[in-house]
Amino acid sequence: MLQDIERYLACPHCAQALTRYDRSLRCPAGHSFDLAKQGYVSLLAGDAHTGTGDTAEMVAARADFLAAGHYRPIAEALAEAASAAVSPAADGTEGLVADLGAGTGHYLAHVLDALPGKVGAALDISKYALRRAARAHPRIGAVVCDAWRPLPLRDASAELMLNVFAPRNGPEIRRVLRPGGTLLLVSPTARHLRELVGALGLLSVDEEKQRRIDEKLGPHLEPAGRREVEFTLRLGPQDVRTVVGMGPSAWHTDPERLAAALAELPEPVEVTASVTVAAYRR
Repeated sequence: MLQDIERYLACPHCAQALTRYDRSLRCPAGHSFDLAKQGYVSLLAGDAHTGTGDTAEMVAARADFLAAGHYRPIAEALAEAASAAVSPAADGTEGLVADLGAGTGHYLAHVLDALPGKVGAALDISKYALRRAARAHPRIGAVVCDAWRPLPLRDASAELMLNVFAPRNGPEIRRVLRPGGTLLLVSPTARHLRELVGALGLLSVDEEKQRRIDEKLGPHLEPAGRREVEFTLRLGPQDVRTVVGMGPSAWHTDPERLAAALAELPEPVEVTASVTVAAYRR
């Protein structure tokens, strides 16, 4: 719940601590943020724009696809990496797990199940996603924010950060992580959904993606190991529509052309899921 993470939050205007007053959070400078009835709080600066956030349709597609268990191996690998990253001596004690670009909170919920006693901050710019994240786990607090601006979390407040198919702000991740804290980053390899990329004209992942991620994070964090997770999906037509609709290709795919291309696919179609789970340490 939101109250579990309030002590870690910071005002997006002045970076001071926030305190709850009835149905709002306020800082000593007088900045105030109303709590949404759906369980999240928006800590966006007044001039922020949410146009890049996932739409209600994209969020619904992602929720359906993840609920069906198609990406369960990714969630399990992330939870396993989280258990390895958090010191066994600290298990069961309070600590913050911050998920930057958390979406519906699906992966954060799996990690919290593996880390009893930890609390989670689901950070995303989409209020549609955070309405679901706020209900994804009893220890999740959901916060609307912009990944490219100063995050509304206090310095050195997070023991662990997650970033799954989401934007990465290296300087802010370093600031928010405690010394010795870990970022777990999940990114697609060039083989991810390759059977659909050509057939449906989806956005592809270039071969140099991991190198570019390492270069951008290099000034802020140290690599601490990685593994590839690859498996085969068997998807029916609706599953394929859903996986297209929940990702970045949803912004660039013509519905009529997609429908025509889908009609040419076998039922079910076998599709490769391939990601890298990489750890970086402050």
